[in-house]
Amino acid sequence: MRVLLFPMGSHGDVHPFLGLGRALKARGHEVFVITSGYFEKAARDAGLEFFALGSAEEYEEITRDPDLWHPTRAFGVLVEKGVNRTYAPVMQIAADLNKPGETVIAAGSLAWATRNARDKLRIPLATIHLAPSLFLSCHRMPRMHGAPIPQWAPRWLRKLQWTLGARMADKFVLPQLNRFRREHSLPPARNVILDFWHSPDRVIGLFPGWFGPPQPDWPQQTVLTGFPMFDERESRRMPADLDQWLRDGEPPVVFTAGSAMAHGERYFAAAAQAMKLLGRRGLLMSQYPGTIPHELPAGVRHCTWAPFSELLPRSAALVYHGGVGTCAQALRAGIPHMVMHMAHDQLDNLSRVRDLGVGDGAPPKRFKPHWIADQLEWLVADPSIAENCKEIAGRFDTDGWTRHTCELIETTRLS
Repeated sequence: MRVLLFPMGSHGDVHPFLGLGRALKARGHEVFVITSGYFEKAARDAGLEFFALGSAEEYEEITRDPDLWHPTRAFGVLVEKGVNRTYAPVMQIAADLNKPGETVIAAGSLAWATRNARDKLRIPLATIHLAPSLFLSCHRMPRMHGAPIPQWAPRWLRKLQWTLGARMADKFVLPQLNRFRREHSLPPARNVILDFWHSPDRVIGLFPGWFGPPQPDWPQQTVLTGFPMFDERESRRMPADLDQWLRDGEPPVVFTAGSAMAHGERYFAAAAQAMKLLGRRGLLMSQYPGTIPHELPAGVRHCTWAPFSELLPRSAALVYHGGVGTCAQALRAGIPHMVMHMAHDQLDNLSRVRDLGVGDGAPPKRFKPHWIADQLEWLVADPSIAENCKEIAGRFDTDGWTRHTCELIETTRLS
């Protein structure tokens, strides 16, 4: 079988597909990764064939846009600077790689351009959603920035919220999407975030049911598996100086604002000052050195990258943006979470961290040094949080989850 993987987004969106690609290749399949050229080295280091969907420079252009992290403007940035540019290339690459009757597509939430290829070329498509917030339920509603209706509201009001939200999303998406579909004699799309981005053939949730319990109004073709946990540790080693630093003292508090966050100056400045107030060791992770304070307190250092699967089990807590991949790594490591949610799925992931009793968080305006220090002191010392973290870590079955996901992709057929 030939499997075409179409992830879209940052490292947290692409890494799961690289892990799946390695597993599918090990099962004897031809695997192609089609995503931003920014990730070519990571894909090839994972032993996978690669086709660029846009350049590394275009990816960096998006990460430099401060609205990428705005709670309500981020979706428009992703559509205008990301998705809208993919319609023609996705169709062409899919046509070039298609072996009729022997090909399947597995695509991320934002790669809805693959739906055009599925409809035109008749290639089976599995949509892969990494987080529960991609399912806009009227039962256990996802917590979303700009969605004010509370969980206790009447169901008709919850449904109205998603209907209005979907109409707003369609205003961003449908003009260019349906122009492309008309050019290829395809019927018009509608209700992108309520329907169109869920493949009619198969929808896979790459998270376990205890993290995002299935709801009655999710698409019937949805199957949940579990977190994929790929972090490049097979091809990129832990930096030797960082490994020695971890050995030389108490477990640090790790701070990250996400791999695509190029505007984290205030966040990392507050983090450094919080560690100074606590007198604890801290690790500030960012691939953008310009976001790190020039002078750091004793015991606080910066690194550009480390595999979370090796770093977090040796850490005291994780302070992060709330991305689901980072969240999963902290859950498996069994350490407390502090989430500074900004946009996308982050607020909903925080709500699930709270449901599991493994951490807490707040929006950026609350992330001041004294508040961070007080919250960390409580999170690290609370025995009930420590017990919950340990219990959740014991639920992980990464190999089983990956095997199940591969089987679902292998058996995806046109509906």
